[in-house]
Formats: sequence, C-alpha cells, structure tokens
Amino acid sequence: MLKNYLKVALRNLWKNKGFSAINIIGLASGLAVCLLIVLYVTDELRYDKHYPHADRIYRIDADIFFNNTSAIFAVSPDPLGPALKRDFPEVGEITRVANQGGILVKKDNRNVQDDHAAFADSTFFKVFSLPMIAGNPLTALRDPNSIVIDETTAKKYFNTTDVLGKTLLVDNDNYCKITGVIKDIPGQSHFHFHFIRPRGKDNPSWLSNNRYNYVLVRPGVTKQKLQKDVDATISNYLGKELQDQLHASLNDLKKTGGHFNYHATPVTDIHLHSDKQYEIEANGNISYVYIFSVIAVFILLIACVNFMNLSTARSANRAKEVGIRKVAGSLRLHLITQFLTESVLISFFSLVLAVLLVMLLLPLFNQLAGKAMSVATLFSTWLFPVMLVLALVVGCIAGSYPAFYLSSFQPIDVLKGKIAKGFKSSWLRSSLVVFQFSISIMLIIGTIVIYNQLDYIRSRKIGYNRDQVLVLHNAWYLDKQIHAFRNELLNISGVENATVSGDLPTGNNFDTEGWFRDATMDAKRGVVLTDFYVDENYIPTLGMKIAAGRNFSRDFLSDSTGLILNEAAVKVLGLKEPLKEILYRPDFSNNNVNGAVAYHIVGVVKDFNFSSMHQDVGPLLIQLGDNRGSIAVRVHTQNIISIINIIQNRWNAAAAGQPFSYTFMDDDFNKVYTAEQQTGKLFITFAVFAIFIGCLGLFGLVTYAAEQRTKEIGVRKVLGASVGGIVAMLSKDFAKLVLIASVIAFPVAWWAMHTWLQSFAYRTALSWWIFVVAGVAAILIALITVSFQAMKAATANPVKSLRTE
Repeated sequence: MLKNYLKVALRNLWKNKGFSAINIIGLASGLAVCLLIVLYVTDELRYDKHYPHADRIYRIDADIFFNNTSAIFAVSPDPLGPALKRDFPEVGEITRVANQGGILVKKDNRNVQDDHAAFADSTFFKVFSLPMIAGNPLTALRDPNSIVIDETTAKKYFNTTDVLGKTLLVDNDNYCKITGVIKDIPGQSHFHFHFIRPRGKDNPSWLSNNRYNYVLVRPGVTKQKLQKDVDATISNYLGKELQDQLHASLNDLKKTGGHFNYHATPVTDIHLHSDKQYEIEANGNISYVYIFSVIAVFILLIACVNFMNLSTARSANRAKEVGIRKVAGSLRLHLITQFLTESVLISFFSLVLAVLLVMLLLPLFNQLAGKAMSVATLFSTWLFPVMLVLALVVGCIAGSYPAFYLSSFQPIDVLKGKIAKGFKSSWLRSSLVVFQFSISIMLIIGTIVIYNQLDYIRSRKIGYNRDQVLVLHNAWYLDKQIHAFRNELLNISGVENATVSGDLPTGNNFDTEGWFRDATMDAKRGVVLTDFYVDENYIPTLGMKIAAGRNFSRDFLSDSTGLILNEAAVKVLGLKEPLKEILYRPDFSNNNVNGAVAYHIVGVVKDFNFSSMHQDVGPLLIQLGDNRGSIAVRVHTQNIISIINIIQNRWNAAAAGQPFSYTFMDDDFNKVYTAEQQTGKLFITFAVFAIFIGCLGLFGLVTYAAEQRTKEIGVRKVLGASVGGIVAMLSKDFAKLVLIASVIAFPVAWWAMHTWLQSFAYRTALSWWIFVVAGVAAILIALITVSFQAMKAATANPVKSLRTE
C-alpha cells in the first residue's frame, strides 16, 4: 500500500512540475533559513558548557551604587576568592584571573604582539578543566617564571606542540619556561587566552575591584547558597574595611539608597546575560537569540503557508480525481494518506535542498553573523534526527489542510461541476497570504529602523571629533622617549596635533574611583566617577569644548592636582560653582587608605560620549597623568597612506623591533556597534528570504487563479477588455490583501522596534515614512510578482481559451 502511495505521489509531482518546483523551492528556502538560525542559536547557547563542571562554576561580579552614581563590574576584590574558600566548605575551589591584554613575545629577533594573555592562580586548571596536550595541570602555574600556551601558539612559535621546557622571551625582559600546552580554547567561551602566566603579588584591599574571581562549588550547592556565602563574606570583610577607612557601614549606605553588592553569575550565563564593565571579551545578547528564533518560526510558517495555499488553490484541478476515486470505492482515509504522502515527500525533497543551500550559504552567514559555525553541526547526534522529524512535522502540518479539505469533496458535487472555487471563495487562503506579507512587512520595517539607528549614531554630534584621528597602540613600547616621539610627530606635514593617553573615548574598561567633597571621605557622601588620565594636549587634539574654566597647562605646576569635570559630573556632585571646589580621594599607597588627597577643579568640559550610546553620558573626571597606552594623532591630509608610512618609519627608529599597530578612531567607534551592524545585515537577509518565499506563493496563486478564470478572461477580451484592465482585475485582489497585511503589520512592528530602541539612550525617531516605504515596497513587490503571470494570461489568444471550453 505504501509503495502505491509513493508511486502515485511521485507521478503527481512529476505531472505538475511547476507546482512541485514552487513548493519545493519555497519550503527549502524556509527550512534553510530555519536551519541557519538553529545553528546560530545553538552556537550562542553552547557558550562555556564544554567544561565538565560548567554548571558549578560562577564568577563574582560587583554592583556598587551610592549618591546616584553606579559601577557594575565583571571584577571583584582580590581577597574575595580566598576568603570564600577559607570560610565556607561549600566552595570546592577558586581561581583569580587578571586579563593582561597585550603581550610581547620574541620571535625570530622581532617582537610579536598578542592580545590574549592572562595571569591566573595555580588553581586555574582545577576550575577550568581545559584539555592539556603536554604538562601537568596541577603544577603548570606554580613556578613564577612558568607559562602555559595553547596549541596554535606552540605551532606558531616552534612549529610543534612538543615544547615543554622551552623558553619564551616575554615583554622584552621575562624569560618564561613553557610548563604546559593546552588545546585551543573552544570558540564558545567567554575568554580565549593564548598565554597564561602565574599571578603576582596579592592586593589585600577589599575596596579595590581588580580581579576576576571564579568559584567552583561542590556538587549539590545551589546558586542561592553560594550567594548567601558571598553576602556574608562581603559583610564581614568589606564592611569592616569600609567602616575603618571610609567611616560608614554597609547599613549606613543602605539607609541612603547605596550598596556594595556582589553577585554570583553562572559561567554559562556570562555570554548572553552579562554586559558589565571589564568583560574579558564582548558578549552576546539573549534578546537577539529570542528575536532570531521567532523569525525562524515565522519564515518556516510562511513556507508552510505557501504549500497550503497552492494545494488548496489546485482543489478544482484535483476535484475530478477525488470524485472518481470515491466513486471507485476509495475511502476518505486513503485519500488523506495519499495527499499527506505527497506533502511529506515534498518536505523531504525540500530538506535535502535546504541542507545543500545551508552548505552553500553558511560561509556568507558566518561572515554576516561574525561566527565560525560548521556544517558538521547539522549532522551532530541530536540535530540530524531533529531535522528529519522537522521535515516530517512540516510535511504533515503543511499538508494537513489540503488533505482534509480535498478528501471532503462529495462525488456528486464534483461530477456536477459544483467544485470550481476560485481565489475569491477561500477566506483561509486570503488570510494566509495576509499572514505571509505581514511578517515580510515587519521585517522590512525592522531593517529600515536598525539602519536608521546606526546612521543616527554615526552622524550624531558626540562631543568630540573622531574623524581623521590615527590611534597608535601600545605606546608604552616607546618608554621614556614617548614625549619626544610625540613632539617629533608634530614636525610631519599634515599632522595637526597629538596626545598621549590610553583613555580614549572609543576605548573601554576605564578606571573608576570614589571621590568626596570633604576630607572626612564619608562614604555616604561619596560618588563613583570614571577617571581619565591624559596630557595637556588631549582636549584640543580630540576637538572637545571647554564649558567653563580652562584646559590643563604645563605652565601651572599646581595642575598636577588639577581636575577637569564633565557636565554630568558637575550635576551629580551638585556643584554650583565648580571652579571654586575641592574634591578628595583616598590615598591608597601601600594598599591602605592613608588619608585624603585634595584636588582642585580647573575646568569643565562639555559632555562627550565615552561609552556606548546605549547609556547616557556618565559622570567623568579628567586629570593629568602618565598614561602611555596610546597616542592619538590628528591629521589633515588627502594622502593618509603617506603619513602612516612616515609615522611608521619614525616609530621603527624610536622603538626598534617593537610592533607598529594603529587604527582609525572612527573605525574604533563603529566597532562598538558591531552587534547592531550584524543584526541589521541578518535582518536584510531574512527579509529577502521572507519576501522571496511569499512571492513564490503569490506567483503560484495567481497562476492557478488565471487558469480557473481562463474562460472569463477570453470572454472579456472578445467583448473589448484591454490588457491593462485584465491585469488590474487579476492583481487588485492580491493588492487588497497586501494592504490589509500592512494595516496588521504596522502596529506590531511599531511596538517591536519602539521596544528595541529603548535600549539606546540616544535614538532616532520612528518616523511615519518608514511604515509608508515598507508598505509601498511590499505592494510593489507583490504587484510585480502578480503582474508577470497576469500579463501572460491577459495577452493569451482568447480563441484558444474559449476553444478549450
């Protein structure tokens, strides 16, 4: 019986090749998009789950707030981890990590820069069980001069992984002995260290947040229990130090609305649920996982809708077949099984084509999404069976209505010709077309809004001029020659100015400190301010504006304790005459508070964005300091390549053997919004697929609508109807449906994009023209699709169409 069903199904599919091709291509496109998004979502959800005890690893994060200023860090006090291990048996192991960032490694008589290095406790591999190719994970980080590298790094420097006992010259003055080689850390990890070295001296201060504290709890210990232990530790130790050194208890802070909270964050939640300052790497966003999952379901539904629409549209063509089968004694169950067999067969053909499409499109999708996903994941132990089940379910769902609908025809009605329903008679088919184009229009609106917001970010005045600013990285390689080098740059034609500072507005992980308005340094009256350490050339080089007072000057020796505040800091501090005020901060020499250091305010700078536009401009304090992280060079020339070459030559003369690395400040600014740029590109891709699938369905529907109205079209032409009139007749019903789809899509899209825009402190408006453009685009696309087949029907010879009747 099954063999007969398959034989008849294949015969019908081959007989109606055009119908079959439209259905298979439509379903395959929907399945391909669905599979691509499944790969993306699976990749995002797999982060940090490769560790054997991933469900028991936590990172302790800081959440500090007082006097309307806050600091939320991925780091916490250095002594926190050891205190938890010492005081609570629930804690099995701890490790502390310091992100070193850049590291210099000597290779072939030249230094090579690597930006993935860290310092860690010797217990690092007890918490993070990374596979070790060579070496003992329990002892690899015990020697102060040891270093552990990953497999790729070993091959990069030695062309082999057999490197135990060999040495690397690190940062020009440290000979480190290789004591371990680990396999490359998987891509789905919130850190990717190529070099791991032993930590140095401990910092005993509980008021200094400077380490990543990771905790491995014992089996059976819940997050809630660990959180209670963290709270107790903070109360016992940090609370005491706060009282001793800043004259306030944690309870005193709570009474004024402030707090020092530390949260246990599961390591598996970091990538999608953590966006704090000092994150080791940029994380993902769970919102985008939800959004893309919904889009996958919708596009798959659009593809299923196509199948149902085209199958029911063909009801008149297959009505006689159903009537004859029933007269011949066929049961309704047999007919349902036959139609479902055809549907499932189309679904499996579509799945094969979808997998081929995924293999073809995955490299481009990886580029758009910033991923490195592999087609092999499709054939993993769980995903391949899911694909087969998905094809079966899609085939049954898509074919269910046609199967039950067609099998319900009564033989007598069929044979009398009463079953000849055209397009207009099916409200369900019309509703499905409306659903298809509603989703397409929402995706078009989403794409326009995302790109509008990105354009708004790029064009908005942000308080400084980032254009034509060359940023030279790792300027500390110049050591004592750095200021002479800066002065030498000014002699180059086309160089307008230059400043030495690692605290550039396009950076991240800035220092944050507590500041006070009086020397008693009462924590209840303190504020948390972001601190920039700059030279006197910083503000003029970056084109910032002084709102009051003056810039720093080497002519004023007192500027060594001078401050420039931004307008947000003045507001938070409540300063009416800021230039007459003194601010104080703790003197943390010898890791203890030894009184207060006084600073006087010399100027106020207009607010400028130094963090993502997702947040308002925060309170900022700028002071003179010897921060040699970068040199920002403002240039004014048409021949930028020539200037870069001259600067590189000067660099090579001043820092022989040190790598020359640079970026442009506007590129650094744009990188902050990489996630939004990728989302915009993906939205365009999904919108194109949704429209393509919808248009395939429309093309099929208008084809069968024209077939069913062949006699009517012939009669109209004989009576003098124009080609344009017939095209309009066939097109207007579809245009009406797209208009209805627009009315439904507009409020839903407005709500969705309004919600998304709320995540930006600075955002574009949801203008009316966005919805008009999306609606008009959808109507034009639909009309172009429909008119192609309508024109063909309208220009056909009426004699032939009437002769067939």
